[in-house]
Amino acid sequence: MERTVAIGKQDFEKVILGNYFYVDKTSFIREWWESGDDVTLITRPRRFGKTLTMSMTEQFFSVKYKDKGSLFENLSIWQSEKYRELQGTYPVISLSFANVKEDTYEKARLRINQILEALYNENHFLLETDILTANEKEYFLNVKTYMDEVTATMAIHNMSKYLARYYGKKVIILLDEYDTPMQEAYVSGFWDELAAFTRSMFNAAFKTNSYLERAIMTGITRVSKESIFSDLNNLEVVTTTSKKYEISFGFTEEEVFSALEEYGLADYKVKVKEWYDGFTFGNHADIYNPWSIINFLEKREFGTYWANSSSNTLVNKLLREGSIEIKTDFEELLKGGFLKKVIDEQVVFNQLSRQENAVWSLLLACGYLKVASCVFEEASGRYYYTLTLTNKEVKIMFENTVRSWFVESEQEYNRFIKALLLNDVDAMNHYMNQVALEIFSYFDTGNKPSDASDPERFYHGFVLDLLVELADQYRILSNRESGFGRYDVMLEPLEDNRDAMILEFKVFDSRKEKTLEETVKRALVQIEKENYASMLESKGVPREKIRTYGFAFQGKRVLIG
Repeated sequence: MERTVAIGKQDFEKVILGNYFYVDKTSFIREWWESGDDVTLITRPRRFGKTLTMSMTEQFFSVKYKDKGSLFENLSIWQSEKYRELQGTYPVISLSFANVKEDTYEKARLRINQILEALYNENHFLLETDILTANEKEYFLNVKTYMDEVTATMAIHNMSKYLARYYGKKVIILLDEYDTPMQEAYVSGFWDELAAFTRSMFNAAFKTNSYLERAIMTGITRVSKESIFSDLNNLEVVTTTSKKYEISFGFTEEEVFSALEEYGLADYKVKVKEWYDGFTFGNHADIYNPWSIINFLEKREFGTYWANSSSNTLVNKLLREGSIEIKTDFEELLKGGFLKKVIDEQVVFNQLSRQENAVWSLLLACGYLKVASCVFEEASGRYYYTLTLTNKEVKIMFENTVRSWFVESEQEYNRFIKALLLNDVDAMNHYMNQVALEIFSYFDTGNKPSDASDPERFYHGFVLDLLVELADQYRILSNRESGFGRYDVMLEPLEDNRDAMILEFKVFDSRKEKTLEETVKRALVQIEKENYASMLESKGVPREKIRTYGFAFQGKRVLIG
């Protein structure tokens, strides 16, 4: 009987009993248990099977599933008598922070409190036993949505104590998507408050918990130890570059190709690889994201399934508000290029806006970049990673991200592009001023807004959008050497019948000019003086087919000449 391909199934029992498409990942249980690690933090990109794996682990170990070993009978873990005897023998606390996506600290804490209250309601039977003291029963009843912070931070610890006492065995704690609240806290500006609360809760649950057998936390990022794990010296961190659990999350190429054959789609192997391959965990390359593969098997058409399964708010914010250097590097990635960076896998969220490499570390952790190579430089003692976009799906996602930056002025922007192609300078001025008026501040971080920084951020975002919108007509280059200097933007036509263009951007400087017209002239003079057209001419583009434009900025005013 052919297995049904179902989208979004995250409950292991439902997947097995429903005979839904499933790739056997139960070897993770064996590998994790035999590692002997007290507390394991595993980071993987979203939609890589973390939640299903946690559900599988809970249902394997939990005493609540002691009579449901049949769930595992046809899977690899069941081949070992040792593990057949281990199934269903531990009290398990299983929690998920996946839905804690609030925009204020108070709402985030209340949402976590609701999760803790649900844990206590699930184990309400303990109140009917004689294992709790009067004070413990009082505490138990105080675990509510509106409880104070001290009560909340001890809730997991105390439930561990109660369950260990009842079952006579230490507990296993599973916490899925631990960092979702942290990412939202960074975007919404309450990082410090939530980090302090989380630090206290994690210390009580995972460090000073004598009732803990073992624990697993999963997430997308490895939040820095100083932020929330400062007291956890028993933490084993497994990131995307670690060798542990290399094939436990995501599908290997062998697994993907086997699935394509099962569903009569073997002819699509090459194209599926182009769209969805590219992830590397540890030393294992050619890992595919499960979400896109399952969607492709079900819909039998290509699409940006994984990339569009999240709003990508944080990534959008970091790229849009990033420095000129970040935008320039991002441009290189969009063109299929490579970046050489030092990567620190400990993401310090409150440093993302200040440390450029932290942005690339986050994009790597999120799965948007892959490691092409890694070299250890002995002189500096650093690892240098060569990074590129993961696959076609990710490239399309980022192109759509850039387009979204101009969505509020889409009509005016499209008209500007048309005017540019037609060499209609009057129309270019009209529409570019409309665009600039609406979105200049959108490209500024808000930390140090200034008339000088706005145009810089804007025009590099503008260049990225040119790259997306005109990539089928022009080779878009920026900040490259030509002649005696470095031009700002060059549009090299892909067809001989089109004009080439050189764009130079200048911010009005009252010490040098009296008017924007003079600023435009300064930009045009620089194009001629530095002979920026020499590169185009060396490729056979005649001088009369090269247009030059000077863009002058003063606050949110733009003049093009």
